[in-house]
Amino acid sequence: MSTYTRPSLPTAAVGLAAFGVAAAAAAAVGGLAAASAADQYGALVQPAWAPPAWLFGPVWTVLYVTIAVAGWLVWRTAGWSGARTALSVFAAQLVLNALWTPLFFGAGLFGVAFVEIVLLWLTIVATIVLFARHSRLAAGLLVPYLAWVTFASALNLAIWVLN
Repeated sequence: MSTYTRPSLPTAAVGLAAFGVAAAAAAAVGGLAAASAADQYGALVQPAWAPPAWLFGPVWTVLYVTIAVAGWLVWRTAGWSGARTALSVFAAQLVLNALWTPLFFGAGLFGVAFVEIVLLWLTIVATIVLFARHSRLAAGLLVPYLAWVTFASALNLAIWVLN
């Protein structure tokens, strides 16, 4: 059995940048789809508890930073081979994250987007469980993300029902 050696500081910095780029790519896909959707969001019939459109950008910015750091912590702790399943599920949740905004805003497919966000939620839960085996801090960093996606799921469902 081989032992894992943590990456050197320069390698760790490159790794952090790579996780940042991956999170930024997911954010960019959503950002492009949402950029033209602010008016659309405001025109939808929404529940009384729906947040204003301006809140989404700052919340997601913080969440994408924590998502990137969480992935990096697991990679730094266990490496690709030591955390292959955890990092694969992490990658899957990033892809699902990127797909939701184009489905909801770009295509206006509220029902399909709801099914997709439920899959995202389940994948985030799986990521947290798998990350906890390698880094409790990494798992903890994803809890606010799970909470926000839980809220977003309820909002998606409400908007689907109301529209």
